[in-house]
Amino acid sequence: MNGLKFPQNQMAAAAPSSFLHPLTKPPSSSTTSTSTAAATRRSSIILTSVLLWTHTKPAAAFDLRLTVPDQSVEEAESEIQSHAQSLVRVKDLLEAESWREAQKLLRRSSALLKQDVYTMIQAKPSAERPRLRKLYSDLFNAVTRLDYAARDKDRIRVWESYRTILLSLNDIFSALFN
Repeated sequence: MNGLKFPQNQMAAAAPSSFLHPLTKPPSSSTTSTSTAAATRRSSIILTSVLLWTHTKPAAAFDLRLTVPDQSVEEAESEIQSHAQSLVRVKDLLEAESWREAQKLLRRSSALLKQDVYTMIQAKPSAERPRLRKLYSDLFNAVTRLDYAARDKDRIRVWESYRTILLSLNDIFSALFN
């Protein structure tokens, strides 16, 4: 230690007994209370993990509906028109500048339409899918831009995005129903 020397007996007096004898166990009050405490810790850990894993909210859980649609092509075809009309109906709320309500309707109707369109794309031949996926992407990117524009209350971007949605809907419907 940089030139400082301590006699061995002073080191022993300064150091606690656990440093001198590392293999000795600390004194325990009783074996029963230690095992009871360990069992309590284990059971509380198990209970906590069970509560955390079983009480997940649906919004926080992983949603596989887009990768494995739970609807048939016939169901999607029957509902796609009404969901698209619901998406177009957001115009009334945008004109009234009811931004929050417009966002809510936009999100609800676009989620349903997204599932319908995806189901129908999956039913198409694989050669047609890349073009349809591009149209799908264009449509729902425009929906996202409209959502952000409504959040920011930016009238110009709202109407640009709305027009893009109408054009994209027209394109994707003509491609799906040919």
